[in-house]
This record gives sequence, structure tokens and C-alpha cells, in this order.
Amino acid sequence: MAADALAIIPGAVLRNLADKLYEKRKNAALEIEGIIKQLSTAGEHEKIAAVIGLLTSDFAMSPQANHRKGGLIGLAAVTVGLTSEAAQHLELIVPPVLNAFLDQDSRVRYYACEALYNIAKVVRGDFIIYFNKIFDALCKLSADSDANVQSAAHLLDRLVKDIVTESDQFSIEEFIPLLRERMNVLNPYVRQFLVGWITVLDSVPDIDMLGFLPDFLDGLFNMLSDNSHEIRQQADAALSEFLQEIKNSPNVDYGRMAEILVRRAGSDDEFTRLTSITWINEFVKLGGEQLVPYYADILGAILPCISDEEEKIRVVARETNEELRAMKSDQTEGFDIGAILIIAERELNSEHEATRIEALHWFSTLLVRNRTEFLGYLEGIFEPLLNALSDPSDAVVLLVLEVHARIAEEPHHFHHLVSYLIRTFHNNHVLLERRGALIVRRLCVLLGAEKVYREFSTILEKEGDLDFASTMVQALNLILLTSAELAELRSLLKKSLVDSRGKDLFLSLYPSWCHSPMATISLCLLAQAYNHASSVIQSLGEEDINVKFLVQLDKLIRLLETPVFAYLRLQLLEPGKHTWLLKTLYGLLMLLPQQSAAFKILRTRLKTVPFSENLKRTSSANPYSQILQVTEDGNRNQDTPNYSAINFPSRLQQFESMQQQHRDHLKNQLQSRKSASAAVLGQEIQRYEESHSSSVPEISRPPSRASRVIS
Repeated sequence: MAADALAIIPGAVLRNLADKLYEKRKNAALEIEGIIKQLSTAGEHEKIAAVIGLLTSDFAMSPQANHRKGGLIGLAAVTVGLTSEAAQHLELIVPPVLNAFLDQDSRVRYYACEALYNIAKVVRGDFIIYFNKIFDALCKLSADSDANVQSAAHLLDRLVKDIVTESDQFSIEEFIPLLRERMNVLNPYVRQFLVGWITVLDSVPDIDMLGFLPDFLDGLFNMLSDNSHEIRQQADAALSEFLQEIKNSPNVDYGRMAEILVRRAGSDDEFTRLTSITWINEFVKLGGEQLVPYYADILGAILPCISDEEEKIRVVARETNEELRAMKSDQTEGFDIGAILIIAERELNSEHEATRIEALHWFSTLLVRNRTEFLGYLEGIFEPLLNALSDPSDAVVLLVLEVHARIAEEPHHFHHLVSYLIRTFHNNHVLLERRGALIVRRLCVLLGAEKVYREFSTILEKEGDLDFASTMVQALNLILLTSAELAELRSLLKKSLVDSRGKDLFLSLYPSWCHSPMATISLCLLAQAYNHASSVIQSLGEEDINVKFLVQLDKLIRLLETPVFAYLRLQLLEPGKHTWLLKTLYGLLMLLPQQSAAFKILRTRLKTVPFSENLKRTSSANPYSQILQVTEDGNRNQDTPNYSAINFPSRLQQFESMQQQHRDHLKNQLQSRKSASAAVLGQEIQRYEESHSSSVPEISRPPSRASRVIS
């Protein structure tokens, strides 16, 4: 066959085809083109095949670069000479040209682009059967190190795109795997090449690129963070076009794309996050039931973005979160409340307050809509919700309390909540000091003050740590006396001696309030049980009146001047009717140091009490004798008509018993400290003696008693 070809092509033409000068190679190619035209007209296709074989074996595959260049231009000339009949010889012509794209010589690669360009112009649609191989070659050439090769490849690329858009034989199904394999390439030239093809193919009406979008969507999002501004723009333009198509298309595979968007929403690149969240926002609006199985993943992407540094991302994320939470998909198949709760629980540990708040809103929403299912997962999320009560943000704590209040509609959950709060305050006194009032007041609003205080009292009554019990009761008492949210509870306590509900509440609080003398006295003043308050004061011993007691007493005296105790101050206008109130206040006065501010406040208040003129004349020298006289006169008339409704002698015994426990506890603490100090001191002395006895010489030691007797 080679001999036939040599007989067909003159030797001079073959020599010129391998010449180093381009003009000679070009003229030789023109002569070959003419010869092929004659052979084609004569129908000599075997001879044409022989010529193609010669050009391939002796030229295109030659180790000599100039031969390879000549072979490429010769193959192009054969195709031009064949014109309409070229298609039947393409399987011989195209492969050697494609092989030349990998040639080490950049000029050979350049001529390969030129040759394939000329071949493609001739055969047009028949060229499609080699599209995948050509696409692969062009993808590599787009990143060629030689600028001339890149330029030639771009020209060829444009021609191939034109051919593909015109052809009805192009297979998108075969093309997509090629595209998908290359979408994560980082080379900027390759990326431009790929985006260009995606855009062109998407513009062809007969090619459904949207249906294959999940296959290359991740790659497009990856390009949004490219260092090249031009590539970012091209990728964004392509994505925007696809998003518009999604809005107008009735059939979209939201699920596969949702997974990609969720991953990209966590990107370090700001523009990628914004685009991802924007897509998710549209998907939530458009996806409907298709997205239900992906709600948890979407939520996991949205919640962190709510606290993003970029305001645009925060705005879109918040809007998406609201859309998602408003969707009524509870009963839809695939709705996984457990997965959503896991995401919400995870985001409770976010460093950003806004994210933690939105996570808690999800807890509330699910608890309202899916209470039964929610409570089924409660064991796994109850502890994290309780731990969230220690959150540094007040807004978060208030929301946590709202969630707990909804959970606590069941009695055992309510008991668990209050028990945990007490345990937490026990372990974290700083939290009690800084947040205790906020937590207790909010719980009282959400669950009812009476219910909350009864539960606290019941648990604290059995508290083994007496010091903590005293501290906790003092905190609860201060909240009771000062918080506007507890006004109704105070009003109920004021009726303790005349109303069964008030009496029951008083008796419920009293056992635990006995942990603190001042809390007990305050409770009695609220309940207007002044006789008992006076008895409690009289029962106090020397050990009870310490610095802590005086600090609490100081607070109480100042609280007596607040609107909460306005009724008590008004009762002082009738000293004959409220004799035990006077005796109680004078009792408190006697416990205060005279130099203290509280002493002066209370004494000033008591000086305003309008005693009768008769008492003033008989007891002008001693103010306290006035109250004694009034008390004696008033013993016939108790402060309240149903004072005997509560067994106060028994309550006094209860108080004294509890105070005795505190005294014994204090003594044990002091004894333990003394023993510990003595043990430490003994060890120090022993170490001192051992160190000195080993260093003193024998001759310097004093004689023993036995040696003195012998001498």
C-alpha cells in the first residue's frame, strides 16, 4: 500500500512536505489536495486510503518534527480534497491528528489544531462521533504552556461548539461524565473552557443541561472562589441562568442539588456562601415535599449563616430559616424530627448568640407542632437544654426557659427542671448570683409563681447542704419581696391568716424558709403573722446573729421602705390594732448595731408612729416602754381575727429545730477546721524537729536525765 502511495504522490512533493519551511510544506499539501480530488472523482478510494496510510506512518508518526508537521497538513489536505466524501475516511484521518495534540513539540501541537480545524470545517456534523476524544484533547490544550497553541485551540474550540449546536447527533448523556470528571480541576484556563461549554450547551434548546445539573453543580460552586475575577463572574453567570431555569421548570431534582448546596454553604469563601444560601432560599420556596427529607441538612447549613459576618448572608439565611420553619410538613412522609433536633442541639453550642437563639426557636416550634414526637426524643436533648440555662446571653436563657416551660407541662418534667436548677445553683454560686433572679422570675411568669415557689420549697426542705439551702432560700425570698412578677403571690401570702389558699401557701413555704431566720421573718411580715415574727426574733440565739444575718437584716430594713411593704407602714398608723407589728419592728431594731444605717432608718420610721397622748405622758422617757404598754393592752385583741388558723407554736418548734441543725452544722465545720489546722501544725513541727535533730552535733546536746543521775 505504501508503494502504491509512493507511485501516486511524486517524490518531490513528499520531500517538500517534510521540509523545514512552512511555505514548501503548504505548497506540497496543495498538490496532495489536487491529487486526492482526482482520485475521489475517479472513485479510487483504495488509493486514497493508501495515501492516508503513507501520510500517517511515514509522516504523522515520524520521529522527525518536520515530518510530523508535514503529515498533519497533508491529512488536512486529503480531507479538503475529499470534500463531501471525507466522512468515510475519518477513522483513518482523525486519530493521528488527535495523537499529535500530545506531542512534545509545541509547533506540532499547533499544526495539529490547525489540521483538525480544517478537517472539521469540511466534515461538520460527521465530526460528532469523535466529539468526546476531541473534547478531552481541547480541555488539555486550553491549559497548554504555549500561547500560540492556546490561541489555535480556542479557534478550534469555537468551531467545534458551532458544529455541536447545529448537530442532532450530539449525545449529552455521553458528554456529562467527561464534564463531571473535569469540574474540580483547578487550572484557570481549563475552568474557563468548561464554563464556556456548559454555557453553550445550556443555550441549545434541544439539550437538557438542567436535568444533568446535579452532576456538575458542585464544580460550578467551586469556581466561585477562584482567584480569577473573570472565572468567578463566568461561574456566577452560569449559576444565575440555571437558577432562573429552575424557577421556570416544573421538573427539578431538588434533592441531589440540596446536598451540594448544604456543603457549599459552609465554605470559607464569602461569595460561595452567599450564592449557596440564595439557592437554598429559592429551593425552600420551590421544592415542596421533595425537600422534606433534607430539612435537617438544610437547617444545619442555615443556622450558622444566621450569624455570618456578611450582612447579605445573614439576611438571606434569616429569611430562609423563617420560610423553613413556617412550612407545614409535619405529617409528610420523610419528615425526620429527630434529625432536626440533633441539628438544633448542635447549634446550641454555637459561639454566636443569634444562631443559638434560632436553634431554640426550632425547639419551641417542634414542641408545639409535634409534642408527642418531641417528647420521644427528650431523653437525649433534656440535659443540653438544661445546660443552656448557663448561657452567657440573657436572651438565650429566656428562650431556654420558654422551651422548658412547655416541656414542664408534665409534672415529672417540671420536678426534674426545678431539681436541676437547684443542683446547678448549688454547683455554680456565680450563676445564682447573676442569673438566679432572671431565671426564677421568668419561670414564675411562664409556669405560675405559686407552682414554682411550692416546688422550690419542697425540694429545698430536704436539701442536705444547709449552707446552700440558706443561700438559696435567701435568694428566693429576695425575689419574692422585690419582683413585680410575684405581686400576686405576695397578695396571696398577705391573706395567709384569713384565706385557705394563702394559709396553704404559707405552710408550703415555711419549712424551707426556716433555713434562713431573716427569710422566715420576711415571710411572716408578708403574711402579717406579726406575733409569730416576734416569737421568731425572740428565739434567736447568740450564734444566729452573725455578719451574714446582719447583712440580710440590713436588706430587709431597706425593703420595708419600698412600695411592697406600704401596707405594713400604713398599719403603723394604728399601733393599738397592730401591736405585734410594733413589737416585731422594735425587736429588729434591738438586733441592729446603733451605728448602722439600717438602725437609723428603722428608728426614724418608728419615731413617726402616732402613739396616744396618754402613753406619751406616762412613758415619755422610754419609747420601748410605749410598745410594751401597747402590747399589754392589745393582748386582748390579736392582730387578725383568725390567728389561730395556723398552728404557730408548732411552726416555731420547726424553726428552732432547723436553726439548731444549722448551729450544729456550724460547730462541726469549726471543729473540722480546728482539727485540720492542728494536724497541719503538728506536721510542720514534726518536720522542723526532724530537720534540726539531724543537724545538731552529739556533743552539743544536753545530757539526759539518766546521765545526770549517774554523775
